[in-house]
Amino acid sequence: MQVPKLVETRGLTKRYPGVLALNSVDFDLEPGEVHVLFGENGAGKSTLISMLAGANAPTEGTITLNGAPVRFTSVAEAQAKGIYTVFQEFSLIPTLTVAENIFLGWEPMRGPFVDHRAMRRRAREMFKDLGFEIDPTAITASLSRAQQQMVEITKAFHGDLSVLILDEPTASLTDREVDHLFGFIASLKARGVGIVYISHRIQEFQRIADRVTVLRDGAKIGTVAMCDTDEGALVEMMTGRAIAEIYPQIARQPGALLLTAKGLKTPGLSAADLEIRAGEVLGVAGLVGSGKSRLFRALMGLVPRQGGTVTLHGVDITHAPTRAIIKGGMYYLSPDRKAEGLDLAKSSNDNLAINLVMGGTGVSRSGFINWKAVQAKSEQIADHVELHDGYRAKRVSQLSGGNQQKVLFGKCFGQEAEIYVFDEPTVGVDMGTRSALYLLIKELAEAGKAVVLISSDLPEVLNLSHRMLVLAHGRISAELSGDDMVEDTVLKYFFDESGAKA
Repeated sequence: MQVPKLVETRGLTKRYPGVLALNSVDFDLEPGEVHVLFGENGAGKSTLISMLAGANAPTEGTITLNGAPVRFTSVAEAQAKGIYTVFQEFSLIPTLTVAENIFLGWEPMRGPFVDHRAMRRRAREMFKDLGFEIDPTAITASLSRAQQQMVEITKAFHGDLSVLILDEPTASLTDREVDHLFGFIASLKARGVGIVYISHRIQEFQRIADRVTVLRDGAKIGTVAMCDTDEGALVEMMTGRAIAEIYPQIARQPGALLLTAKGLKTPGLSAADLEIRAGEVLGVAGLVGSGKSRLFRALMGLVPRQGGTVTLHGVDITHAPTRAIIKGGMYYLSPDRKAEGLDLAKSSNDNLAINLVMGGTGVSRSGFINWKAVQAKSEQIADHVELHDGYRAKRVSQLSGGNQQKVLFGKCFGQEAEIYVFDEPTVGVDMGTRSALYLLIKELAEAGKAVVLISSDLPEVLNLSHRMLVLAHGRISAELSGDDMVEDTVLKYFFDESGAKA
């Protein structure tokens, strides 16, 4: 007798006015497996999991759970059946304690009152069982993103968990936290829990995935066993293009020396020396916590400098404020687009306009602003970064991660610069959007600008850079170029403090 699938969908379809978000998708999940959903932004991944989670209802098609048909009208109904989803945007209330968030709606009572002591005790027991080291009395807003994610997962264990859906769970985690999460997932698999896993980090799949289903434009392209495929094949399924076509060839035109740092020190970074030249892509790699972001935040004046000197176009900027450094021709794209890069409450056009005005576009000598000129330039930039017309008047908070990143990239064209520092520019971004952003990097470098590419995605750095810095333990452990820029060599220096030159 054939054992029924833990979850199975047949012909699952979701239509919105003028949009076919999901087109007759068949999907299944076995007990004790990790089944990855892979695809570009807008491929239908979020639509599919929203229906499994009870947050959305299909227009057509069926969902079965352990062989029995189900039709959820709410997230609570799905949770009651053992399906719990940790969405990319958490549902935690930041002003409540950890224990209060875990038991929200499930509060233990003593007569007519909430039993806070029992709540804290049971939260501690749950954390101990799951291997999480979190204080139940802590205010949730004080936790790191990784800890908040652990709290979200813990909420799933009120009932009999059978399916856990994780949406981009490692997007903001350190390598150590990722290892912890993967260990936890392995323990869930051993208990027979099925896990639906969404991620753009294709390098994780070999570690965690049993099967991968690829979606494109709302349709299922195929399902493959991870042991029978590789990254190149998955990218080609997702985009319809070979992986070699994702990374453009960037002509190297090393020009004038633009920036020099000697003995630069900041908390967590020891005596760094580096040079940045025009017309070159300088890749920067290292493990999380290696100091790769801190080095360039120190150059930008975003963290305090404790020693050393920095010159930009021959001018000493060691003690210059960030605003002066930007005016001097250096631009920094933050890895945290929501906290530092974008005004989420404003439209894409308004976000672009802010940088245009700061860069002097449409501003007369008397200080008056020609908003028509600003708007025209904003539209031109939006065209340039391939931001769809329909997204330009929308609040940035309503856009997908990939489109938010296009707006962030667009802002860098609002101010004239000679050095562009892109810190984790493609985090949480699908391959199609990445390809468009890579072409913008190519365009800048071939126009004679210097591009610094800081990334935890090693293939990205290796394929786009002319020269590389590798950081380990707060030091530059290697400077590589040419034939030395291969994965095995780079990984060796991830754990090396010798400061090698190659």
